[in-house]
Amino acid sequence: MPTATPSAPSPVIIDAVTRHVRLDIHDPAFYRDPLPTYAALHAACPTFFWEEPGQWFFTGYDQVNALLRDRRFGRQILHVATREELGLPDPTPHLADFDRLEHHSLLELEPPAHTRLRTLVNRAFVSRHVEALRPEIAALCHRLIDGFKNDGSVELLKTYAEIVPVTVIARMLGVPLDMAPSLLDWSHRMVKMYVFNPSLETEHDANRASAEFDAYLRSIIAWKRDNPADDLLTHMITSEKDGERLTEDELVSTAVLLLNAGHEATVHQLGNAVAAILQTGADPAALFADDAATERTVEECMRYAAPLHIFQRHALSDIELEDGISLKKGDRIGLMLAAANVDPRRFSDPSIFRPGRNEGPHLSFGAGIHFCIGAPLARLELKLSLPILFERLPAMRLAGTPVFKDSYHFHGLERLDLAW
Repeated sequence: MPTATPSAPSPVIIDAVTRHVRLDIHDPAFYRDPLPTYAALHAACPTFFWEEPGQWFFTGYDQVNALLRDRRFGRQILHVATREELGLPDPTPHLADFDRLEHHSLLELEPPAHTRLRTLVNRAFVSRHVEALRPEIAALCHRLIDGFKNDGSVELLKTYAEIVPVTVIARMLGVPLDMAPSLLDWSHRMVKMYVFNPSLETEHDANRASAEFDAYLRSIIAWKRDNPADDLLTHMITSEKDGERLTEDELVSTAVLLLNAGHEATVHQLGNAVAAILQTGADPAALFADDAATERTVEECMRYAAPLHIFQRHALSDIELEDGISLKKGDRIGLMLAAANVDPRRFSDPSIFRPGRNEGPHLSFGAGIHFCIGAPLARLELKLSLPILFERLPAMRLAGTPVFKDSYHFHGLERLDLAW
């Protein structure tokens, strides 16, 4: 019978011999602070079969890093097998709009389709183009802080952490800024699908959000065709590779992905970073003393308090892994990015927030062909929004215990109340 590992917290039950694990993602002791559970998994079985979702998961840094790059695995499976062959059910009609957006999503595609789409989009996210946004992002941060500085308190997510990234990505794409509330609403409803076993209500709502998002973007794209501008949507509409352009469905799906990914993870990362800095008692003056210190702090925040904890992949054929795990074609595996970031075999004292460490890169942006295309933009937003916030509000402190969402895949706060 499985028994609780002595060092493990109550949420996890580990059988180290069979490498089977029972863990309820909705247990507050887990989703509020996964690090103790990750420490128990690293100690007992870094690779394990998670019984609730029914698949193998990997927490070791080296293995996660390698599997992210392993071309025997992919985000898609139906490009190499049929539903009948894999025993998969037919698509459900109530998710038709959501599935249509996912079908052409850059995040879900494999080469050659992925290579073609990424090449057409990538130019907008190279460092020199992103760096040109620095004055605009800094001005936005100061303007938002001006709006609540004299209040003596603030809920940071709604007033700052959400607004910075959604404003920037909307500006890059050429979407009117007054649509930001709708963009946030559609995105929040759609990303609830990326958890284990979403409810039927969540599925219906995500599909409605997908349909609304799709219809809006098609209207904007139609307008952009007649009114081109210096923005990413126009770039995607007009760009060619080997004589090919993005189809209408590809344009919509790519815009949805960039809008969702362009702010969803950064919102969580910004909130998580502020909470981590304040909870650990780190000195902001030292953390953001200069550009080098700021960069180290941002990277440590992404390692220690990552927003995305799991990245799923499919086995594209029958595979035997070195550690005795047999996978059938179509099997899914879970790569635990945030757990890899606290692997004691890679990072010393991994559960300690230590911006001075120099122990190699984290995996919060992934690796391989699906490495986050928006990484330069996310890094710049954090390197500006964090130091500006702490510089403008030097007496800032937590006004209550940070409350994390019951949404394991995306580790982020419900709210972050601050006072000064």
